[in-house]
Amino acid sequence: MNKLETPRANRLHIGIFGRRNSGKSSLINAITHQEAALVSDIAGTTTDPVYQPMELHGIGPCVFIDTAGFDDTGELGAMRVRQTMRALAKTDVALLVCTDGEIDEELRWNDRLKAAGIPVVWMLNKADLLPDSAVTARAIERKCGRLPLIVSAVTGEGIDAVRHAIAGQLPDETMRRGIIGDLAGDGDTVLLVMPQDLQAPKGRLILPQVQTLRELLDKRCLVMCCTTDRLGDMLQAMAAPPRLIITDSQVFKTVYGLKPAESRLTSFSVLFAQYKGDIDYFIEGAEAIGRLTEHARVLIAEACTHAPLAEDIGREKIPALLRKRVGQRLQVEVVSGTDFPDDLSPYDLVIHCGACMFNRKYVLHRIAQAKAQQVPMTNYGVAIAWLAGILDRLTIAR
Repeated sequence: MNKLETPRANRLHIGIFGRRNSGKSSLINAITHQEAALVSDIAGTTTDPVYQPMELHGIGPCVFIDTAGFDDTGELGAMRVRQTMRALAKTDVALLVCTDGEIDEELRWNDRLKAAGIPVVWMLNKADLLPDSAVTARAIERKCGRLPLIVSAVTGEGIDAVRHAIAGQLPDETMRRGIIGDLAGDGDTVLLVMPQDLQAPKGRLILPQVQTLRELLDKRCLVMCCTTDRLGDMLQAMAAPPRLIITDSQVFKTVYGLKPAESRLTSFSVLFAQYKGDIDYFIEGAEAIGRLTEHARVLIAEACTHAPLAEDIGREKIPALLRKRVGQRLQVEVVSGTDFPDDLSPYDLVIHCGACMFNRKYVLHRIAQAKAQQVPMTNYGVAIAWLAGILDRLTIAR
């Protein structure tokens, strides 16, 4: 399988952390059997975190995050360490690398990782250079309570044990359940309603549609697709109503008005609200729309960094729907990619996209940030369903 076939957002993110020149990049190369990371004897070779997609036997699709040494110094070094800190938000499993028994800084980072809910694999690297690696490993165990894996990127010692340790860190139940969950299964008929408007890439489908379609096929569902304007024709052509209709959130009202009573309804964005985030928190956050006034501030957060298009859902359509409800003076700000503010307190509501470009760990990090600052958060699909008055009539994957 080509290592790029699985989107990065759906891969296990493995962050490797340690001091400068602890051999982090060499370990990535040893674990992956590839020259994936730049290696040098010069301390501080790795600057900003490097994201390297891989396909590992026993682990599957994953991304290694090669970070700068957390002991970097100076003004530039402090900037690099801040970037390493930011990589924690995307890390599913952490490899914490040390090379001797002096681990005060490693212990501080271990505490940070544990506080973020990230499982940690301790590693004692450069075993080939130690006079007695077992003695050093026991000294580390006395300080951190964990016996580190003894490894050498040079000789290959312990590398199989590292792969086994990573493989033991399975994704959470939501990721194992997938996008659809139990909403549809073998033999069920599912209809996908996908408008082909200005935002749809010419000649292809957007990522949430592709991922949902693939999962439905893997579940051996009977899948049919149509555009919004052909929905009535499609329903008439079907021998029986579909078990489930999945639509683009922008046409919720149209699809809801045409759907058979027997068919359950959801949207790609609502499915991703649970797959990548916290659907219950997003539903609760949508209620904050009813409390907005025209003096409120709303933050729209996009995962993509695409150039804005006419009729853009986040920059044009949702703000227009909100202003139509609460008043034209409503302040709406938009951020994209990883440009998410640390301080959310100025905002009365955050509305996030479906986050198909982010891994679940990073979205949950943003949700935790909003919860800690007591700022309501919802996502595009949930917000549009609330504004259409049909949120309580949707079928939710849990």
